[in-house]
Amino acid sequence: MRAVITGQIGMDKKPYLEAVSQLAGERGGNIELFNVGQMMYAEGPDIREGRILDLPMSRLHSLRRAAIKDIISATSPIEDHPDVIMNTHATFRWRHGLFPAFDFDQMEAFAPNLFICLVDNIEVVHKRLHDEHDIDATLKDCMVWREEEILATELLAQACGCRNSFYIVSRGRHQDTTETCYRLIARNSLKKVYPSFPMSHVVDMPDILEEIAQFRAALAEHFITFDPADVDEKLLLDNGIEAAKQGKDWIEVEPHAFGGKAGDDPLRVSVREILDIAGDIDGQIYMRDFRLIDQSDMIVSLVPELPGGVPGLSSGVERELQHAWEHTKEVYVVWKPKKAPSPFITETATKIFSSVDEALEYFSEQGYFEMANLFGH
Repeated sequence: MRAVITGQIGMDKKPYLEAVSQLAGERGGNIELFNVGQMMYAEGPDIREGRILDLPMSRLHSLRRAAIKDIISATSPIEDHPDVIMNTHATFRWRHGLFPAFDFDQMEAFAPNLFICLVDNIEVVHKRLHDEHDIDATLKDCMVWREEEILATELLAQACGCRNSFYIVSRGRHQDTTETCYRLIARNSLKKVYPSFPMSHVVDMPDILEEIAQFRAALAEHFITFDPADVDEKLLLDNGIEAAKQGKDWIEVEPHAFGGKAGDDPLRVSVREILDIAGDIDGQIYMRDFRLIDQSDMIVSLVPELPGGVPGLSSGVERELQHAWEHTKEVYVVWKPKKAPSPFITETATKIFSSVDEALEYFSEQGYFEMANLFGH
């Protein structure tokens, strides 16, 4: 695949995509990676690191065109360069205001057939942005920028004839998603799956959380998965609301939760700024999760049995199942409770299983694993 991969500033896409390219090499393939920003700095050696967006628009435009022209030249003829990543942006929201980061004529010349917009937890993006650039942006600014980046990338994909080849992919909050990105580029024929499971009301149930983790890992082993838990801003909001009740001005996030190591300083996040984006968090979760379902071939939902024999069926899971059914996706449910599922589950499910192993056996019999097994997964 010839992929254009975008994401707002603060995503730190370069090392992530270098890992994707390295993964391809380890699997016996080759994904060529071109970082537009890095190439623009090479075109202008006088530009101080982190200050390129402060240039006049005319020079910024000419540097970008020169860099993308070099990419087009280096990846021609197309048949000799089947798997390529152009690491760029769709938009910039900077001191110049909001402006595009591409030209249609060059995108058409590059001939992409895949578009991916990378996203990440907003407090992490906010931290990286301020670590790397001299700018004063709020969490709200970053939330707006993310929506603009997603929308602009989708419109660009449509303009390039890739309406059905646009994907939102998270960098991954608790797990590495480079495998997902790699498979989208090099193993795109694999089934694409949305794992559905309860989240907010099982956070204090370690046994259930472990069951969910094993379910997610089993699907990720065999499919391209778009996991809703890879962006987890609802927890940020819940912690912010609780801190506000206690009169706190800041909350701290452990370093391992945003890609750091034990011993690193915690990430301090303003409670006021969290409360300012409460509506944005809920709205973007609602939009993003449905989009992840839309870009999948099927949804596989785990309904665990909670203490007291209660089905762990949240309103979010019910809504996801209904959305998937209405959009003609394959709908599979792993129903663990002893209590039988209601008609609202049985009448909208393609098939219901009693265990994850039973579901995996069925998928194997249907040939869903065949492509994965061919490539050693």
